[in-house]
Amino acid sequence: MSASIAPIVTRFAPSPTGFLHIGGARTALFNWLFARRHGGKFLLRIEDTDKARSTQAAIDAIIDGMGWLGLDWDGEVYFQSHFAARHAQVAMDLLESGHAYRCYMSSEELAAARADAERERRPFRLESPWRDCSPDAPTPDAPAVIRLKAPRHGETIIEDEVQGRVVVQNAELDDMILLRSDGSPTYMLAVVVDDHDMGVTHVIRGDDHLNNAFRQLGIIKAMGWPEPTYAHVPLIHGPDGAKMSKRHGAIGVEAYRDEMGVLPEALSNYLLRLGWGHGDDEIISRDEATQWFDLAHVGRSPSRFDLKKLENLNGHYIREASNGTLAGLAAPRIETLLGTTLNNAALVQLTEAMESLKPRAKNVDELAEGGVFLFKTMPLDMDERAEALLEGEAPDLLAFLHASLAKVTDWSAEATEQAVREVAEGRGIKLGQVAQPLRAVLTGRATSPGIFDVLVLLGRDESLARIADRMTT
Repeated sequence: MSASIAPIVTRFAPSPTGFLHIGGARTALFNWLFARRHGGKFLLRIEDTDKARSTQAAIDAIIDGMGWLGLDWDGEVYFQSHFAARHAQVAMDLLESGHAYRCYMSSEELAAARADAERERRPFRLESPWRDCSPDAPTPDAPAVIRLKAPRHGETIIEDEVQGRVVVQNAELDDMILLRSDGSPTYMLAVVVDDHDMGVTHVIRGDDHLNNAFRQLGIIKAMGWPEPTYAHVPLIHGPDGAKMSKRHGAIGVEAYRDEMGVLPEALSNYLLRLGWGHGDDEIISRDEATQWFDLAHVGRSPSRFDLKKLENLNGHYIREASNGTLAGLAAPRIETLLGTTLNNAALVQLTEAMESLKPRAKNVDELAEGGVFLFKTMPLDMDERAEALLEGEAPDLLAFLHASLAKVTDWSAEATEQAVREVAEGRGIKLGQVAQPLRAVLTGRATSPGIFDVLVLLGRDESLARIADRMTT
């Protein structure tokens, strides 16, 4: 009988010091997809050991963002701070086994050692006099930290699933602190213990953690624990090639949802393609991504964030979305624009309008801005371009339009178009010259869905009333 294969376990481990970063969202997505493809588990760990910077609002934002993106996790949320005693116990086990030592170097001694290295223009590597002291040696009456005894000779090799083989000489590794002098565990210790205790088999994270992996392996090897498979993914860069930051625009997931009107399907699809590919496929559903995702096709080079590509992708998903879903997303934004609440009849009307609004919209804001005209009251406020369309002979033209449209009994796009065309032909002008002032008086804007769709959506009485409000009597 063949031995059973251990299930794959991945994790996403954000620090709750702010929003869900766009790079973190991609890391979470890659971990989720890898686990789901292989029938494994995806775990969520909140690394909240930095109590001074960790906030409940940030924890809520991370969990909310994960839910919005459809990245569900297995089991409960794991909070790193709840396991400080376990982390400390591992440090004591390493001390007992001789793989760690108590270091009594003062801050002044450490500063002097760093200054010597800087003066001699060499990398600083701690040479603690306490590393190889006999356990029976006298110790000062001073606080001590517990440091890992990093190997001094040979090399450490990581066969990274993304970066390939990476080799570091052990002489470059430092004796990192495991427990601070107050007994609190460091992040470097906690993350290793947590990954082991949670059964994490694959550590998929940003390549800014690659150097940490070599240091963390010192703990893993000293404890005799199985080494996880590493996959260090390149970071996301801005359009200028620099690491993604606030100066490039929104970097929190909630900003793409709340401020930019991006759909979760669009952002997920875009993040998936930002560093991973499946042939020439650009539109990839969640089901397809779950079937196809692998680490072999994650690129080694940083990807550049392109807002235009995201907007185009978002436009695709808006066109694919149901009218009811889009109306539900646009309604709160319209209510904000109007300063009022939409009733059920208005929501039905907005849902019907989506078929005309969504072909030209690239985000939910554009849907709201395009549909707000339906619920305005007279006299309509006009934007500058719309007001310009109502100058000159436009009021007279509107009077002709009102007379022609008032005769229409079958209020359909076809019937209203015929009525408008009759006015254009009777005045000897092009249809567009008639449609533009009509659009302005009906919507208050110079752009809108097709003018005959607008007439139908507003209905006969409201359309005629809006025209009459600005025509010459």
